[in-house]
Amino acid sequence: MTRDKALLAAMLGAAVMAAPVMSMAQARGDTGWYVGASVGQSKAKVADCAGFSSCDTKAAAFGILGGYQINRNFAAELGYHDFGRVTFSAPGVSGNIKASAAELVGLASYPFAKQFSVYGKLGAYHAEAKLSASQAGLESVSPKDRNTDLTFGFGAQYDVTREAGVRAEWQRYKNVGGDDTGGKYDIDVISIGLIWRFH
Repeated sequence: MTRDKALLAAMLGAAVMAAPVMSMAQARGDTGWYVGASVGQSKAKVADCAGFSSCDTKAAAFGILGGYQINRNFAAELGYHDFGRVTFSAPGVSGNIKASAAELVGLASYPFAKQFSVYGKLGAYHAEAKLSASQAGLESVSPKDRNTDLTFGFGAQYDVTREAGVRAEWQRYKNVGGDDTGGKYDIDVISIGLIWRFH
């Protein structure tokens, strides 16, 4: 048998032996693409709220994501989150700050039961914050700030079926905003979500 034929035979043998292992990994849902969506509540840690007679830093939030499960313990996700609006008012002044972010994160999970796992996530976001404010007798303003910074969080996931999973999660976005929209502040999001895997 020539060297090329021996190499080909070895490669075919390795492929035949690896096929059951790959099939088992796919059957367990260890690898593959998935999508998801979440709803929850955001809270902006805005220090300047003390200067207003009314200031609401909590808002409804939602997110969408797409990800790839590299193996049972690691995944990468690309997502978008809408944080809602921080609203404020004082005599003669009212306004809101609306913020949203696109993110790329890595996710490390630890399955400690057949259908249950906990995970942590770490990555970067690119956010846009827009201030809409008006004052009696003056023209309204709508400046924007865009910035990139760190995001991290943790959560738990329960796999209802082979395809579907439910998540509960907390995530922080560091230093959203800028000088044109009242300064930088952290945003925390608590959410529940649904994950759908493609097999």
